[in-house]
Amino acid sequence: MTKSKVKPAPVPAVQSRSQAPTMADVAELAGVSPMTVSRVMNGDTNVREKTRNRVDAAVAALNYVPNQAARRLAGSRPIRVGFLYSNPSAGYLSEFLVGLLNQASPNNVQLVVEKCEADEHGVEQARRLIANGVDGIILPPPLCDVHNLIDLIATSGTPAITVACGQPDPRVGGVSIDDYQAAYAMTCHLIALGHQRIGFVIGHPNQSASARRLAGFKAAIAEKHVQSAPELIVQGQFTYRSGLDAAESLLGLAQRPTAVFASNDDMAAAVVAIAHRLGLDVPGDLTVAGFDDTALATTIWPELTTVRQPITAMAEEAVQSLVRLIRAQRNGTPEAPEHVVTKHTLVRRQSDAAPRLRPSAKIAGKAK
Repeated sequence: MTKSKVKPAPVPAVQSRSQAPTMADVAELAGVSPMTVSRVMNGDTNVREKTRNRVDAAVAALNYVPNQAARRLAGSRPIRVGFLYSNPSAGYLSEFLVGLLNQASPNNVQLVVEKCEADEHGVEQARRLIANGVDGIILPPPLCDVHNLIDLIATSGTPAITVACGQPDPRVGGVSIDDYQAAYAMTCHLIALGHQRIGFVIGHPNQSASARRLAGFKAAIAEKHVQSAPELIVQGQFTYRSGLDAAESLLGLAQRPTAVFASNDDMAAAVVAIAHRLGLDVPGDLTVAGFDDTALATTIWPELTTVRQPITAMAEEAVQSLVRLIRAQRNGTPEAPEHVVTKHTLVRRQSDAAPRLRPSAKIAGKAK
């Protein structure tokens, strides 16, 4: 009798660690993105119930278990963030750094601070930071508007956040205010006070926020049918020195403006200085308004009426947003960059008033 060979029943394969289901597998089965799976796993209440149910069903079907140890490790590893700056305003930079430092320690962030110029030098600095392994980069103005710098960072796949950019690049994250609406609101405020001849000092021509603020100013002037003249708009550079030159030009006109709106506080402070030198009372003879609400706004006399751009809070948000992008990338669930628009505020102080009804003050013996 010949014994037949009995084929043994197949033994279920033991799933190796490398074959364990991943978040990407769950996303594919549920028909959603890995980022959506991550949001569901983290209890995000903004996910629709139908989507949440599909993800839960996929998790159950695959017997997916998040690797909590790896997630904790990814979250605990230090994050190296490169901060490139090239800003002429000491007040702006100071408030920005405060915001970065406020969030660095709570998020286990190590800051690598580099000063550079808004040209090829900045590109080289960024290239060196990326080569040295920084996890992300933060770019304040004017570097947030350097296109070849953004190109380099986006191409490298390094997460980045631009701050206070008038027209953020969609390839990187952004934190800003609505410069157009902020300038529009301030201009409308000056018009409501009764000013019909308003001077404007433009910011640096290479910064997109400058163009947005100018556009907001012009829109309010046109909408309210206020006097418009080319000589009332003067180019500045966001520096105190450029503000002095702009003020001399505006206040030297045969028919000078009754109010001057400068695109940042440094230039507005310079306008106040020139007004004092000419014997003009601020705000009696001349209303002056600024933008940013840096420390300078409350250290000169009179204190400036200005647009408060929450610089410190924006820098804090930049760190938080960048950390989210970096941790998502580490977890294998990269998120799309987001643009956060923060709220601006019009702050009234002592430098604005209604225009005088009496004759203007005399300058150097001549009525203006």
